[in-house]
Amino acid sequence: MTTTLHSPPSSLPAPILVAHGVRKTYRTAAASVDALRDVDLDVAAGEFLAVMGPSGSGKTTLLNCLSGLDDIDEGSVVVDGHDIHTLSDGRRTRHRAASMGFIFQAFNLIPVFSAVENVELPLLLAGVSAKRARQRAQESLERLGLGHRLRHRPPELSGGEQQRVTVARAIAGEPQIVWADEPTGNLDTETAATVMELLRDLHRDGLTLILVTHDPAIGASAARRIEVRDGRIVSDDRQD
Repeated sequence: MTTTLHSPPSSLPAPILVAHGVRKTYRTAAASVDALRDVDLDVAAGEFLAVMGPSGSGKTTLLNCLSGLDDIDEGSVVVDGHDIHTLSDGRRTRHRAASMGFIFQAFNLIPVFSAVENVELPLLLAGVSAKRARQRAQESLERLGLGHRLRHRPPELSGGEQQRVTVARAIAGEPQIVWADEPTGNLDTETAATVMELLRDLHRDGLTLILVTHDPAIGASAARRIEVRDGRIVSDDRQD
């Protein structure tokens, strides 16, 4: 069964991401599991898309394959004109660093680095000068209300503050797409609402945001929601 390619309405910008026939199979000595099955999807520049579905449905695998964090077995994924799975590992890594940002449930901050050092590190690895990387990092943290916490290390920050650092890290490189995998999963309800409001603000500023969540309340924030089950997109709901 092949899912239907969902073309954006004519009022939306051209797609920034087009996936066609994407398949991903995990194999062990004992068995193989089809994690993604002939997935077709396109996402317009500036869209806010929520990827929803039960645990084990393939949501995170879809995010990893569409962003190039994980390889695919069949199909194609074109991001901003680049067929990312035909790129070498080095070129794919550079493309991610230049055009994508990532927000994870587990924060993935380096505990011995300060907030500003955590945000500037990916910029330095991408070849941004030290002066410019520090400036961008500070500006991103200040934008998210953490200008007074620049020198604090992750253990000195609350969970909500740590997640805001990860959001700052994701946007500091001025990406075209931000991928968020259960970004509120480790947060209490009030803090989760604050983080989601920050993400909505970023989207209103023009950012393309693709967010994985199992929480219907979080998914309701998005103008478009797709549901994944058994590795397939089974519904695609776009609000007018």
